[in-house]
Amino acid sequence: MNGSNGSERSETVIVGGGQAGLSVGYHLAKRGRPFVILDAYERIGDAWRVRWDSLRLFTPAKYDGLAGMRFPASGVSFPTKDEMAQYLADYAARFELPVRTGVRVDGLSREGDRYVVSSGTSRFEADNVVVATGASHTPKVPAFALDIDPGIVQLHSSEYRNTAQLREGGVLVVGVGNSGAEIAHEVSHKHPTRLSGKPTAQIPVRHGPRAARFAFPLVKFLGMHVLTIKTPIGRKIRPHFVSHATPLIRIKLKDLASAGVERVPRTVGARDGLPELEDGRVLDVANVIWCTGFRYDFGWIDLPVFGEDGQPAHRRGIVESEPGLSFVGLQFQYAAVSDVLPGVGRDAKYIAKHIASRSSNVGAAGAARVPASSAWSR
Repeated sequence: MNGSNGSERSETVIVGGGQAGLSVGYHLAKRGRPFVILDAYERIGDAWRVRWDSLRLFTPAKYDGLAGMRFPASGVSFPTKDEMAQYLADYAARFELPVRTGVRVDGLSREGDRYVVSSGTSRFEADNVVVATGASHTPKVPAFALDIDPGIVQLHSSEYRNTAQLREGGVLVVGVGNSGAEIAHEVSHKHPTRLSGKPTAQIPVRHGPRAARFAFPLVKFLGMHVLTIKTPIGRKIRPHFVSHATPLIRIKLKDLASAGVERVPRTVGARDGLPELEDGRVLDVANVIWCTGFRYDFGWIDLPVFGEDGQPAHRRGIVESEPGLSFVGLQFQYAAVSDVLPGVGRDAKYIAKHIASRSSNVGAAGAARVPASSAWSR
């Protein structure tokens, strides 16, 4: 449908075509509500395809499927990132979800009673907007990275694909989260490798099919039903959970030690073009891989919906100060698993139910305002 000023009109615009956006779309479609999904990538699933080549999911396939379609693999296996990407593409095709790929949204504002979503010269008007862009898009790299000698290869984990990108010589991996541990373990087979930082914790079981059968059901239950914003323990742990890296899951410290990875203190600066550690040492390495995580980037949203911490103020993803605006896929949006595959579907269903209810009420109110003569004349 065409809107004003040559814009397209839709009841709901979903920004982001990953698992969060597709999940919202699925539940809106089940309720018969019209919508469009806008995704910046050229293909559905590309957010997974562009990760490093050897990446596998940490959750078993049994918990990786979205509503209405199980993941096509053994329940205790751990899919590759390309298998996950293909699953999302197949999911969108099976349920005929209206995804527009190659549409990078660069603005969200309000004009009167409608939201305006912009992408270059294209405009979309909507009663509802769901921001489902996720957290893994804008890399965090310390400012002093600019002071490191340009002859040293520097990659963020989002840019790393395989060891062919690296120069011959030593590698410094900065950040002891799961990405740092996995990448350090991989590059150590071909390069002397140091891993900088300190892990928050380690999952105390060996990752694999046995854990998928016995440990993951418990972990999922805790993450879905115990660690939520509705429980005292969930509210207590939430700030720490959001601000710290996830505990090491697959590659543990003893695995790194066995592979010959040297643990070193935090990297705090650069001296003479080389990375400097907090103990004063400088490391003469040929490569630095920044596994320092990502940050949310909501600079394109021109609405007063953010708190002092830069995060959206919401209740279970619903922004009450801006009716019709909601988020899906935020860290601990409702529970500890809100931003990962096992939990994103529940939040998506909740948001879709809210939109459907709101849209029905708005439609009913609009119909009530139509004069009887106009209703008869149509």
